[in-house]
Amino acid sequence: MSLIPSWFGGRRSDAFDPFKDFPSSSLSAPTSFRENSALVTTSIDWRETPGAHVFKADLPGIKKEEVKVEIEDDRVLQISGERKVDKEDKNDKWHRVERSSGKFMRRFRLPENAKVGQVKASMENGVLTVTVPKAEEKKPEVKAVDISG
Repeated sequence: MSLIPSWFGGRRSDAFDPFKDFPSSSLSAPTSFRENSALVTTSIDWRETPGAHVFKADLPGIKKEEVKVEIEDDRVLQISGERKVDKEDKNDKWHRVERSSGKFMRRFRLPENAKVGQVKASMENGVLTVTVPKAEEKKPEVKAVDISG
């Protein structure tokens, strides 16, 4: 049994592709050397359990008040927010700027079985968890037909 998920490096033509319509995108362009668009690459994992779709986003240094989780029409989950720029003092001399700041947004098209009216979100230690419950799968009803003759 492989420990690598089937979607990692594998090809499945019948697989639902949540990223197909929505590549990562930024909400704003950088305005200074202190503000860059690296948050566009906000890491988000999506796993499916028997009962839900679970999204986990790494958002270090961002408060829950600075993050929005929304469900748009047609089952689109949108996670957006902003990391504020540290206040600059005119006497400061910057040697290196690697921490990103600015706005970010990620969008995911949810599959048909998502219960979009029951989404829950929580944030702890810089990790946002969004849980989208799944509808129960309907089993096809099978009726026996008598054969005459």
